[in-house]
Amino acid sequence: EFKGSKPKRGKGKGSKKKAKKVTKEVDVLSPAAMLNAYYVCHNAPACLELRGFSWPGSPKKKGKKGK
Repeated sequence: EFKGSKPKRGKGKGSKKKAKKVTKEVDVLSPAAMLNAYYVCHNAPACLELRGFSWPGSPKKKGKKGK
């Protein structure tokens, strides 16, 4: 029998303080980054876009359609 009280909810995880992420400066011209860019980027503008150097009016890349 259900009385007019609020439904009981299970105990959720308490809010924990998140650890600060340590951001390390990454050299985009390092040999490892260049090798990655060689395989991932198709042209110079795509390489700059993937590295975070976009410009206003740049064409947006189309997302892949999931099945």
